[in-house]
Amino acid sequence: PIWIGFIMYDHLDDGVGVAVDRQGYESLTFVIATGVISDADATFVVLVEDSADNVTFASVVDGELIQQGTGATPEIDAGFQFDDDNEVRTIGYRGILRYVRLTLTPATNTGAWLITAVAILGHRRVLPFDQPAS
Repeated sequence: PIWIGFIMYDHLDDGVGVAVDRQGYESLTFVIATGVISDADATFVVLVEDSADNVTFASVVDGELIQQGTGATPEIDAGFQFDDDNEVRTIGYRGILRYVRLTLTPATNTGAWLITAVAILGHRRVLPFDQPAS
């Protein structure tokens, strides 16, 4: 199962994704794909939050995130900046709470930004399962 999020945001608006319901799954991976980032000095910070009730969200501790690079933290590895046009970043989640969302926060950005984020649910608790019709 896949969930698709962000399309386009205006210069300094946070991109707050909708919550992904992980019921029946042990993990998920967010895949973040950048388009052309036209601003010459923009940076984008990645934040993963989780919630038990889909109402109150809190930042996920690094120990519940799956790091995809060698940076200081998983969120730093998933972040990007003005010269990261047409690139892909990933960040995984293996915490215990049911709902997870991704927020992208731009800084010093003056134009619109085109970003797509996809959540891929993993480690299904019960196998086999019926594939939903598309």
